[in-house]
Amino acid sequence: MNSSCPLSHQIAAFFQRHGLEGSAGVVALSGGPDSVALAWLLRSLVNEGHLTRLVLAHVNHQLRGAESDGDEGFVLELAKTWNIPCRSTRIDTPSRAKGDNLESLARGVRYSFLTQIAQEDSATWIATGHTADDQAETVLFRIVRGSGLHGLAGIPERRRAAEGIDVIRPLLHTTRSEIALVLKQNGLSFRVDRSNEDLSFTRNRLRHELLPLLKTHFNPAVVEVLGRLAEQAREVQNEIRARTETILQTVELPRAGGMLVFSAAGLAAALSFWRREVFRLAWQRENWPMGEMNFEDWQRLADLVDGGPSAIDLAGGMRVRRVGKVIQIGRIV
Repeated sequence: MNSSCPLSHQIAAFFQRHGLEGSAGVVALSGGPDSVALAWLLRSLVNEGHLTRLVLAHVNHQLRGAESDGDEGFVLELAKTWNIPCRSTRIDTPSRAKGDNLESLARGVRYSFLTQIAQEDSATWIATGHTADDQAETVLFRIVRGSGLHGLAGIPERRRAAEGIDVIRPLLHTTRSEIALVLKQNGLSFRVDRSNEDLSFTRNRLRHELLPLLKTHFNPAVVEVLGRLAEQAREVQNEIRARTETILQTVELPRAGGMLVFSAAGLAAALSFWRREVFRLAWQRENWPMGEMNFEDWQRLADLVDGGPSAIDLAGGMRVRRVGKVIQIGRIV
């Protein structure tokens, strides 16, 4: 390991902690500073025998015209220079959006491609360049938008993408200033996405205005503080999920065709908080749309158990009905 780069040791420790030494993976390489630093650090681990092989992967979303094409060309040239295989694809994301959330669509398309590459190359993980600053911005973003406990958990260090494949974030405890130092010390070039400077986007205002304000006038370690908050929230969420799974098993009844069925009495015996968690867990398990669900929607479901309207229509064509002693949930046909 390069002794002059403490961050290399931290990354190696990450793979040891997660039991991933000697594994093969895919690196999501946008061409930006964070992803370039990540790819360089993981390349070092391969060279030193800690990992077996890497595949670089890039998605050209065609969102910024010539700049997007320039990012793709930069990534392909970097992969050639480093002698690492690279897979890239071009997707006309704007045309696919058709009124949908562009950022959410792009993210879904990107992770679908990354998972496909991992499956084709027998890789067990997909590494992305999310940093401690990204974590802080995510937690703040969710707070100002009225997030609950789930939102405070921020970006997970590791999550399942598909059977046998996880998304990992080795830089999640690394700040952008540390990344900048690695890039400078090793003469690494990178691309700059100018859309990240557009202050019409809430996340960019958080990055360029709110976080610097908090660092300067309130707490210079605010990034680390928000990161710890996310870790603690995730620990609590793990405990909540375990209990919610137990409650779900006790209140769920056999399906009625394509509809989920729950005991109204069983749900009524639980506090409103646990009802919301049970419904949320069922939504996740069934892969029902959650993007437009907010606290008020989950609370409406919890309240329906006790009385009120006997049917509720929700985002994504979902309908919930109280029929006699049961609660039925399914898609509107």
